[in-house]
Amino acid sequence: MKKLLVTAAALGLTIGFVATASATNGYFSHAYSIKNKGMAGAGVAAPMDAMVPATNPAGLTEVGNRLDIGLSIFNPNREYTVAGAPSGGPGTFPLMPGNVESGSDYFFIPSIGWSKQINENSAIGIAMYGNGGMNTDYNAATFNYVIPLSGPTGVDLMQLFIAPTYAHKFAEKHSFGITPIIGAQFFEAKGLQAFGGFSSDPTNLTNNGHDSAYGFGARIGYLGKLTDQFNVGFSYQTKIYMDEFDDYAGLFAEQGDMDIPSNWTIGVAFMPTPAVTLALDVQQIYYSDVNSVSNPLLPNLMTALLGNNTGAGFGWEDMTVIKLGLQWARTEKWTYRFGYSYGEQPIPSSMTLGNFNNEVLFNIIAPGVIEQHATFGFTYTFANQSELDFSLTYAFENDVKGLNPMDPTAQTIELTMNQWEVGLGYSWKF
Repeated sequence: MKKLLVTAAALGLTIGFVATASATNGYFSHAYSIKNKGMAGAGVAAPMDAMVPATNPAGLTEVGNRLDIGLSIFNPNREYTVAGAPSGGPGTFPLMPGNVESGSDYFFIPSIGWSKQINENSAIGIAMYGNGGMNTDYNAATFNYVIPLSGPTGVDLMQLFIAPTYAHKFAEKHSFGITPIIGAQFFEAKGLQAFGGFSSDPTNLTNNGHDSAYGFGARIGYLGKLTDQFNVGFSYQTKIYMDEFDDYAGLFAEQGDMDIPSNWTIGVAFMPTPAVTLALDVQQIYYSDVNSVSNPLLPNLMTALLGNNTGAGFGWEDMTVIKLGLQWARTEKWTYRFGYSYGEQPIPSSMTLGNFNNEVLFNIIAPGVIEQHATFGFTYTFANQSELDFSLTYAFENDVKGLNPMDPTAQTIELTMNQWEVGLGYSWKF
């Protein structure tokens, strides 16, 4: 079975379907197709293309026979700032004061979806897409203030999902869909040698190159066309259970385990006229499902070794995201889209001494602090009904500031990020 997973992941890599980063809600993308990106990800009740299995597999009954490909250029700008000289106190873990920006500023994010109507009520399809966002590349020995033991610091997380789908419509109004999900992850960490004394397996803590993990999960969905003007949609994705990162068994809790958290989305779409669609989605992401992501830094770093079941993690909290999108078919050729999303970022922070709910230190390497996305997009439809899609996303700059939890009387840490993304896609109908 693992050989099959490796083969599927290798195929995805060969044709380029791995995302090293993406516009982020934590490390989930705000959207997966170029059309959907133009509406800030809103669309669980408004299917638009063959990438719909990534959002709501039930929508596959509504998109017809088509092939959609997309490519986005993603530009995340992330940095951290340490203020205050180290206290020099016993048992502290100081950082070098100053501002450090991450390199690796541009990423290419492909996607592909194919759908086929079996008959007027049933459809099959497949989508390939990625998540990312936990990517940093600091040209500094971030965690080595006293003795510079390492070179550049950062992490690289890549996730690939292959999603075959079946959907069926009942009574012309109610569609249900199911998507088995094959998942592949690739991870690298560097520059974390300073945590060697806190690790259960220091040789599998850092600087081991990219390791891989594979696993399975599923998504189910419902789409209801309650009236000609009003749709409702719901989608639930199980936790995707992944193999362990053996080369990082001394970093991630549960001996290198990092499953993909479960999540659900519920939404509505209102069509006041045939040319206008308003969509509103609410998404809940359960980062608390995954110990390596949700375990707090303190007190866990003092009570368990990194890599153990209760070893320290990034302290991420569950995230609720609200997405609002507008689609306007101005003419037969031109369709415009606008969107906005908001979700409180998942990293707790505190400027209060003794507050363990403060996760800024470890999250220097994973600063998923974005909260707001504003988007625009359009589609141009050619005479043969093929389509050219465009999207533009700006993730507003946000910062999270807290005390250095391991030198709290002397230092503060501020994490900052903003993002741009431009996407281009093409669709064939057949």
